[in-house]
Amino acid sequence: MMEQQDSGKKVLDSIERAKLGIKVFNLPFDEAEEVIDDYVSGGDYDPASVELFKEQLDTQRHIQEKSVELLSTGAEILRLVVNAVVKNMPQP
Repeated sequence: MMEQQDSGKKVLDSIERAKLGIKVFNLPFDEAEEVIDDYVSGGDYDPASVELFKEQLDTQRHIQEKSVELLSTGAEILRLVVNAVVKNMPQP
């Protein structure tokens, strides 16, 4: 079932978004954008819904990148704390 916007054009439905998301999961954003553009080029898709999907994909990638940075920073902080505790332990 295709959803319709006020424009009368198709929007990417949840199954299409999921399939495209899997297809472009590990691609750089420029390549992912090309895959999405190729997919929608054959259909009568609402450009606003396609742009929204691209923005969501970009936002998700940004969150993933920040999560990796945060995890790395957290690991570094933990390492520093453990080292400080070990250094300050009374020696027998």
